[in-house]
Amino acid sequence: MFTGIVSDIGVVSKITNNGDVRARINCNYPSKDIDLGASIACDGICLTVVDRGIEEKNWFEVDISAETVSRTTISAPNNGWTIGRKLNLERSLKVGDELGGHIVSGHVDGVAKIKNMLVEGDSTRLTFEVPDDLARFIASKGSVSLNGTSLTVNEVEKNTFGVNLISHTKSETTWDKAQIHDLVNLEIDTLARYVARLTDVGY
Repeated sequence: MFTGIVSDIGVVSKITNNGDVRARINCNYPSKDIDLGASIACDGICLTVVDRGIEEKNWFEVDISAETVSRTTISAPNNGWTIGRKLNLERSLKVGDELGGHIVSGHVDGVAKIKNMLVEGDSTRLTFEVPDDLARFIASKGSVSLNGTSLTVNEVEKNTFGVNLISHTKSETTWDKAQIHDLVNLEIDTLARYVARLTDVGY
């Protein structure tokens, strides 16, 4: 479980494919503090640590199934995971940690596309297009996780919605590198999913 508050920016340093994909991610987390089997959200994808660096080498490795690859931006044509790709990282929530964003599971629901970007003072307003089957779960002033970042929805129109990125968010995440047409990992608010389920006709 996560909060959508990014705590580090990692860099993909190695990728191998032996059935599943294995990625090595360099980070600022001390390797000695990363347990094997720990969960780390990488651009919003909850992945399990299967190896880690020793001594001064701060990196960890994760195995990624074909199912996860197919449902996320890992294989995106323009901004997928390649050597040097920067990723938003968040370690799993611990009891007693501050819940600064919203409850995020790290289970990506689909992929959204950046349709427009507009600079407004120090902030940037982004408009996203989402698959029709996920649009119904997104509401104005609700929460979404985009590439592992907890963000508040400004407005919704059919299958598009907008968010505003303040300068702090851009400087502490990979959002300062975002471009129109980029694909991003989308996780809808869990509460929205259950509300929709309970209000479905015939439930």
